[in-house]
Amino acid sequence: MVTPSPLSHPLWPLGLPRLHPWRGIGLPLAADPFSRIAIVTSIKTAPSPLPAVLVCTLGIFLLSAMDASVKALVVVIGAYNALLWRSILATATAGPIWAALSSRRPSAKAVRLHAVRGVIVSFVALAFFFGLGRLPLAEAIALSFVAPLVALFLAALMLKERISRTAVGASLIGMAGVLVIIFGKLGQSGYAPDALLGMAAIIASAVLYAYNLILARQQALVAKPLEIVFFQNLVVGITLGLASPWLGTGVPHDQWPLLAGVTALALAGHFLMSWAYARAEAQYLIPTEYSAFVWAIVLGWVFFRESVTWSTMTGALLIIAGCLIASRAKPKLAAEPIEAAAV
Repeated sequence: MVTPSPLSHPLWPLGLPRLHPWRGIGLPLAADPFSRIAIVTSIKTAPSPLPAVLVCTLGIFLLSAMDASVKALVVVIGAYNALLWRSILATATAGPIWAALSSRRPSAKAVRLHAVRGVIVSFVALAFFFGLGRLPLAEAIALSFVAPLVALFLAALMLKERISRTAVGASLIGMAGVLVIIFGKLGQSGYAPDALLGMAAIIASAVLYAYNLILARQQALVAKPLEIVFFQNLVVGITLGLASPWLGTGVPHDQWPLLAGVTALALAGHFLMSWAYARAEAQYLIPTEYSAFVWAIVLGWVFFRESVTWSTMTGALLIIAGCLIASRAKPKLAAEPIEAAAV
């Protein structure tokens, strides 16, 4: 039996995408949304799924910490430069590892998929990073969770898959959650205009990441996770690098440790989630994805003193409920957070 891993986190440095992505952005990530890649792996039957569930939860926490780190980095050097330098560092890290461990060159089909998906992830992650810098962490992550719901309809449109009534109902519940968050923001006195731009960016990232999920299903059949991580970051770096003469800036010396931390968190989170999805069925692991919202609340308060409104809480619960319902009908599309794209 096979199941796709959500990691390959835009939204995490070596892969990204949430509705992250990175986390998200992924993306769910995912809010990236830079940072988890869909991977098809063989299930190794274990006596109990508990170890895999715990490991997956730890991976989600690390990717959530990456989101918080990205937010701090974006405030200093901007979304474009944060993503550009992260991709460069991730490529330099993953490249030698892939070259040393890989025994074959990627096929022509794999190279085409790497190129197309890398370009898409560039915009997924850029939009996710932009949104992270302008919204409370929990709000951005909650909105990024709609990506799998959008993917249900894209799968029907592009792959001619049938959408069940249950999936349609789940999507409506999730979209209601998005509206609750949006109207809750509009109802606040003195909200910054940038907040609306941030919400639009996260939602746009989620829509693009939904298309990314469709490509990830094809990519996972022709390439291994490490290859995907390396080429995705390589293509993202090349794509963004085209604008570097006009938009690029150097990284301040005091920000390099944070940038390195983002890369390390993404790699560690990617590895742990890949390990977990290779050893337990998706039905046990999917619910752990939504612990990212809890971590976002905690990390947002600890590092940015961000409070969570009732509208964000209510909207997030509706979105999560919709995703969990949809995951029973389409687990292959409901399992990946937006952060996966950001790796």
